[in-house]
Amino acid sequence: MATGRTHRPATRSRGIPEATVARLPLYLRALTALSERSVPTVSSEELAAAAGVNSAKLRKDFSYLGSYGTRGVGYDVEYLVYQISRELGLTQDWPVVIVGIGNLGAALANYGGFASRGFRVAALIDADPAMAGKPVAGIPVQHTDELEAIIRDNGVSIGVIATPAGAAQQVCDRLVAAGVTSILNFAPTVLTVPDGVDVRKVDLSIELQILAFHEQRKAGEEAAADVTQAAGTTNSAVAAKREDSSTDQGPDGDVPAVMPA
Repeated sequence: MATGRTHRPATRSRGIPEATVARLPLYLRALTALSERSVPTVSSEELAAAAGVNSAKLRKDFSYLGSYGTRGVGYDVEYLVYQISRELGLTQDWPVVIVGIGNLGAALANYGGFASRGFRVAALIDADPAMAGKPVAGIPVQHTDELEAIIRDNGVSIGVIATPAGAAQQVCDRLVAAGVTSILNFAPTVLTVPDGVDVRKVDLSIELQILAFHEQRKAGEEAAADVTQAAGTTNSAVAAKREDSSTDQGPDGDVPAVMPA
């Protein structure tokens, strides 16, 4: 069985921009959903909408793959699934180790989507001796003392760090020294790695803070709109009052005298 140690995707050597690479999983997710519904073809507009990008950007991205679709027909869904999967390196087996089996690490271990996307959880590793041997998602947890041997024996090139922030850099250093060249970091800290090692960071707190910023901005815009609306209502009332008072004035603008009975 092929492993991540001997096969690597060719995106960089083929000159595909990183921004395009980052969007390929979005296209693949949308295409997989279409495939599961037995949809044979899809237009660039439909696929772009499903992936959350504009159709011009999608067509440009696909041009890097050598896929241009057929005018009036669109793209063959199954072929695109295969093409993007191949480009991302998902047509082979990628053994992965998860280090740090707390709540987050255990949740990742129990995630059922790894296998269907070309990833196999080869080992779960934790520094707590009390965790050793305990099964999580059907896989016994192993102690960090065995980390290097596990990576070597399983040909692992992708590591997932789900440890507390204080332990993340040390774990990262050990993974890299053992031969891991790609790291997915869930720890709330920035990792330092040598050239040739790729790190992707997932920080849930940062994403929530960004959402909080947008919520605050929307609340400010709504408050400003309320103030504008209130000011408009007040101005209309003042104008109406002035108009009413002007009808009570005489020809010269004075209040008319009382007429005799």
